Amino acid sequence: MSTATQSRFAGALLGGDGAVPRGLTSSTSATPTRRFAIYRNNVLFGLSGALTARYPAAEKVVGAEFFGAMAREFVVGHPPTSPVLLDYGAGFAEFVETFEAASELAYLPDLIRLEDLRTRAYHAADASPLEPRQIAAVPPEKLSELVLVLHPAAAIMRSPHPVVTIWAMNSGEAELGPIENWAEEDALVVRPQQLVHVHRLPPGGAAFLEALASGSPLGVALEAATAQAASFDLSANLAGALNAGAFASFDLTS
Repeated sequence: MSTATQSRFAGALLGGDGAVPRGLTSSTSATPTRRFAIYRNNVLFGLSGALTARYPAAEKVVGAEFFGAMAREFVVGHPPTSPVLLDYGAGFAEFVETFEAASELAYLPDLIRLEDLRTRAYHAADASPLEPRQIAAVPPEKLSELVLVLHPAAAIMRSPHPVVTIWAMNSGEAELGPIENWAEEDALVVRPQQLVHVHRLPPGGAAFLEALASGSPLGVALEAATAQAASFDLSANLAGALNAGAFASFDLTS
């Protein structure tokens, strides 16, 4: 098959009216309409299925039929750029933001982003998480100079929606029910060992971890957190992040 034919073949798989691309033949037909249609449907089904597997909580929220239709719309306009199907879905959250039929579900793109972070965490590099006892060895007068390095699988996400609660209710982590306090939620996604975990961060927690992730020492990260939440509890947040496996190592600025 020539390069030009390959290009037409790839374009016809997801775009156009499904007609057999010019120059494509088979051993049994000069115009293999039926065989091409089957192949095209298999490609659409496979890519849509990859999205369903990657975003199970989002599918549960909108239902299989709605999600399938939304996924097919995305597939047609966003062909894979990698042969690794596990990577497919980049840009899906941004697509959903413009998908008119889902416009009333303002939280759905963030739910998809959270599921994206879970996928990335699952495939991130392995590293032994930093243990609380290792920090305990740091002299108290040096704590403000402590620089903590995030675990390769750790990620922080902010959302104006209760995205952690929505995810938990639609992933089997929490009982499904009405959300009484519809407020913003920030998430810490980690995979310290084999399993991926999602933790809801307290007020100021995201600012604290983002500052640490940028290389700021503990004292500066504390300032960033308290600027956002005056009630920020350093001991509780640091202990929570350490117990979650959010860090891989630490250093001192001086």
